[in-house]
Amino acid sequence: MSDKNSSSLLVIILDTNPIWWGQTNSKSGANTCLSTCLNSVMVFANSHLMFSHSNKLAVIAAHTNKSCFLYPLPKEPVPIDPAVDTENEAEENSVKVPQIGQNDGKYELFAQFNETIKSEIQNLIFNDKLEGELYSDSLIAGAMSMALCYIHRMEKEASVGEDVSSRILVIKGSEDNAAQYMNFMNAVFTAQKQNVVIDACILDNDSGLLQQACDITGGMYLKVPQMSGLLQYLLWVFLPDPVMRCKLTLPPKAQVDYRAACFCHRNLIDIGYVCSVCLSIYCSFSPICSTCQTTFKFMGPPKILKKKSKRLAS
Repeated sequence: MSDKNSSSLLVIILDTNPIWWGQTNSKSGANTCLSTCLNSVMVFANSHLMFSHSNKLAVIAAHTNKSCFLYPLPKEPVPIDPAVDTENEAEENSVKVPQIGQNDGKYELFAQFNETIKSEIQNLIFNDKLEGELYSDSLIAGAMSMALCYIHRMEKEASVGEDVSSRILVIKGSEDNAAQYMNFMNAVFTAQKQNVVIDACILDNDSGLLQQACDITGGMYLKVPQMSGLLQYLLWVFLPDPVMRCKLTLPPKAQVDYRAACFCHRNLIDIGYVCSVCLSIYCSFSPICSTCQTTFKFMGPPKILKKKSKRLAS
């Protein structure tokens, strides 16, 4: 037995794109609505917290125009006022009597997590009506960057002797956006350097970017065959810690599509041109790199020297 206290930090990135969920709901019915998926995610998250009292959890929404934390919520700054501080100290010292209501009999952490997730999703959908323009893809790269920053902070704040194993689970339904390729791969290589495992649970179309992320970081990539069995797949494949997965019978790994997206048109290409300075990829030849502004000088064809004909001595 190790003397260190081990804890597992799981960050769930949930794709909350309203356009994709609306189209899927109209095609397949109520089995694929966002509320059904959210219920499965909450049961999965509660199961992770149930494994150990020291386990930690965070949920980030990858929306169409922003990424935000659903749980835990950021703490608001406390105003510096002697009168307010006195009232806060009085409230903290007072005995808090639990209210008997709909959460009676539930574990407090589970009830708090479920209520926070539901209220934040409602606020997110309500703000969509006010903001106007929406897009068909989600900001997965931004959500992964936020997850890595949160993991780094939690590892720094861990107590002495505590061993924190961190991983990210991406639950995605919308299509990939090739414009996020550079930011996405930077986040993937950062996760690899920090020993953070990235798992992917795909609800619809296959994601080439997440296939690469899972293969690079040693995570699991799974496309759910049926949305009605989402909870079963989450508990079977993604609930066990990555260290224990080698002892389980899990689905075979999918073939990874390692095609890169060109920096000029954001299309996936098989063969392209690579800048020798910044390693930018282009689908067609360009004498100037648009990323680092390097000018390439190409030598023309070598000149053919005419051999002087030797005059025959008369």
